[in-house]
Amino acid sequence: MHVPVISVIVPFHNVEKYIGPCLDSISEQTLSDLEVICVDDGSRDDGYTEVEARQAADPRIRLIRQPNQGVGRARNVGLVQATGRYLAFVDGDDTVPREAFKRLVSSLESTGSDLACGNVMRLYRNLLIPSWAHREAFATPVRRTHITRHPLLIRDRMLWNKVYRRTFWDRLGLSFPERMYEDQPVAMAAHVGARSVDVLSKVVYHWRQRDEPGSSITQRRLEPGNLRDRFLSVLQTADLLAREAPKLRHDFDCDTLDIDLTVAVEAAATKGVGPELLDLMVRYLDGVSRESWLSAPFEHRLQVHLLHRRRLAELAEVFEQAREGRLQPRINPSGLLRRRWYGRHPAMPGHLSEVSAELTLTARLVSLEWRDDVLTGVGRAALGRFDAGALRRVRLSAWLAERATGEIIRLSDAESVPAWENAELEEGVTAPEHAFPFDFAFDPAAFTPAQLARRGHWNLYVHLKGHGLKLDAKVAGPRWLPPPVPAPRRRSGVWLVPARSSKGAWGLRLRHAQAVIGECRVDDGDLVFSGRINDLGDGEPVVRLRRKSDGEEMYFPVALAGQDFSARVPLAGIDECVGRESWWEVVLDQGRLIRPLMRRAERQVATVDDRRFLIDRSEDGCLLLAER
Repeated sequence: MHVPVISVIVPFHNVEKYIGPCLDSISEQTLSDLEVICVDDGSRDDGYTEVEARQAADPRIRLIRQPNQGVGRARNVGLVQATGRYLAFVDGDDTVPREAFKRLVSSLESTGSDLACGNVMRLYRNLLIPSWAHREAFATPVRRTHITRHPLLIRDRMLWNKVYRRTFWDRLGLSFPERMYEDQPVAMAAHVGARSVDVLSKVVYHWRQRDEPGSSITQRRLEPGNLRDRFLSVLQTADLLAREAPKLRHDFDCDTLDIDLTVAVEAAATKGVGPELLDLMVRYLDGVSRESWLSAPFEHRLQVHLLHRRRLAELAEVFEQAREGRLQPRINPSGLLRRRWYGRHPAMPGHLSEVSAELTLTARLVSLEWRDDVLTGVGRAALGRFDAGALRRVRLSAWLAERATGEIIRLSDAESVPAWENAELEEGVTAPEHAFPFDFAFDPAAFTPAQLARRGHWNLYVHLKGHGLKLDAKVAGPRWLPPPVPAPRRRSGVWLVPARSSKGAWGLRLRHAQAVIGECRVDDGDLVFSGRINDLGDGEPVVRLRRKSDGEEMYFPVALAGQDFSARVPLAGIDECVGRESWWEVVLDQGRLIRPLMRRAERQVATVDDRRFLIDRSEDGCLLLAER
């Protein structure tokens, strides 16, 4: 009897839309000596027919059908049938890159490790986005390592980005608990029990983010049954680490406080939790060390503490205050030689109150404008979301720093006293903010000829000094919020372009312009803009929209009249927003790339077919189109 190199177990339930592409991605693997064991866990749709159609064309695919008993049971059923020398697991709504299994198995063959794991991308419709849960752990390839030597793997709690030796799996006696979140304790047991692990930086799995309401375990995260299974797995994993790898418990608890307890707090504060579920959460928190507690931000730490003490009415009130930006505890210093800082809230015990490591500076602009050819700005700098009244008076300075050289141009240096002011948040909401005001004025005559000639990027920074604190921050803020970006000015043949990065950081860009957009507006659902190209060159130019997240491109015609150009982009025809926001940079393509400078100062927000667009300027001074 032929023994395949690898057995791929695919449990599925109500994923008729996705199971076909999933199996196609497995069938097309460059490692072709495989078997695919599909376990239909009582689906109510016709997903099994998609499997049967592929089974008829590919004898490597097998189908097992069972009543709905959960994905843990489905995985265990598949394991019984698996005959390969290696094991892999794929969820029925995900896909696998073509080289994935070959890369993972080849690594194991060359190193002798017990399991190999690789990087992951989130698959949203047709867009691939790096998985935040895997980005750090898989940034650099490491062979023959172990989770105790590479503790970032504590966040690698999923099954499906891995290949396991079957002999290793059987030696540990691994099987799945028959509930949701069944993969976490098994994945962690494998990491801990392995003699060595191979970490690949190459992407080996596409983890689908589904947008149908209630279609995934993640979307049902606040349901009592979901939470119960989540915390049963958390407790099982915590017990495993306490027995087998106690040095990893702190990393695990930090991660669990950040992820699982965020969900628990939201559920307890907004929907309430029953006594048995609350007992599970409290039982876990009873074992968390003070060091791990202090890893959580004060605001979240306070809410988890109230959950731990079963004070759910107070938790609901504090949760609402935090969501509305009204939870701003006062901070106070303690000690002379070794000054520490503590947040104050009547519900927080002293031993959990320290915030020294959490005090970071944030700074935003309230206004930015040209006055008599001088760029003037007013801003506010805050210590996170704390009441900074105990500092009374500090010294604030502002400066511009060139990215490439680190050269600095000082803008201001003055004392500042904290004051309360309502700050505008997203969606038109305001919240009180306790911050230190600052202002500056920049005369472009301060640029030397050499600095102008470099045409570099200059970032805007502030520095706070006082009461033992020395903190720096980029001046930044959400792009959708005021103030608007001022128009560019020209000096000695170089454009000075006030600009914001994609993350909202303020600065100046010095540049030349091969083309300039002078007029831009939304007309009857179309983005209409016009300007002038300095050097026409050869060929007919077209407008090219390039999405910053994934490089997706769209093209639109350009009308020329001598050196003058105009274009019209139907906003309804632009590819739908992927994720919360999509950013499109608008350039001209004439065989050579022309990055036209956007001269307009005011931002425009337009709604077309229930889609909300922002017309703005990019960090490079080009026209930028955003959708939220």
